[in-house]
Amino acid sequence: MGSITRRHFMGGAAAVAAFSSTRFSLAEPLGLEPGIQLYSVRDQMAKDFEGTLAAVRKAGYVEVESAALPKKSAAEIRKALDQAGLKCVSSHRSFVDVTKNLDATTEFEKTVGVSNIICPGPGRRNAGRGPLTIDDWKYNAEEFNKTGEKLKKAGITFGYHNHWVEFAPVDGKVPYEELLSLCEPDKTTFEMDCGWVKVAGHDPVALMKKYPNRFSMFHVKDFHLPPDISVAKHDEAKVTELGRGSIDYRPIFAQAAKNQKITHAFVEQEAFDIPWQESLNVDATYLKNLTI
Repeated sequence: MGSITRRHFMGGAAAVAAFSSTRFSLAEPLGLEPGIQLYSVRDQMAKDFEGTLAAVRKAGYVEVESAALPKKSAAEIRKALDQAGLKCVSSHRSFVDVTKNLDATTEFEKTVGVSNIICPGPGRRNAGRGPLTIDDWKYNAEEFNKTGEKLKKAGITFGYHNHWVEFAPVDGKVPYEELLSLCEPDKTTFEMDCGWVKVAGHDPVALMKKYPNRFSMFHVKDFHLPPDISVAKHDEAKVTELGRGSIDYRPIFAQAAKNQKITHAFVEQEAFDIPWQESLNVDATYLKNLTI
């Protein structure tokens, strides 16, 4: 069983046209295109970038979110995606990339063609180690609002992606809820990693009820979870394929249909305990058959 870790098929118009007549809808009740976070196949991309993209497309995915890409130019990445018949609609970039290096990041991602740039982890107000303070989380919100405003002018939506650490209480407060309260809705969005929310002992449905229209993207993954899972026991969760673990996505997508405007939902398979191509097919089939 995989433990938690972080994070030539025919291309071109003919392949896309052939697929269009049989394609399924990821999270069908929401009418979304099948999507996957490329971090799932980071090791495979490092060995054979083009071949891995082709396999992703063959598994039924149409949209991708980038992360852990090989060191190639934006033009080279865009060409490989186009040849595979994939559209990169979102990119994960580091806190430094979306603050200190925002201009270069924006130029790169506009060439790739994304409409969303997502930060998957926090920064610190000052250099140091140890747990982040509430002041650090407030600093993150301040920086995210600045970044969101700049990217909005460039036609790109900026957002934040959670793991479990955002739910570890600090001074009696939950950092994730601090971000949700302090990040301005007209400048920022949130990509909820539903799996990590559950690992932290929280409920994606409750979060959506409390914060309507704050989430525009999902990460969809499954874990085997102990009955008393909590932030303190996050390392007891074990990665598995969708539908084979503890997380039922029916109520999550049902709630999203009520008070969120989800534009993309990405499968993320952080580790494989079966052959990787089989794993991607299992995930795709689960979402194809999901009903609410």
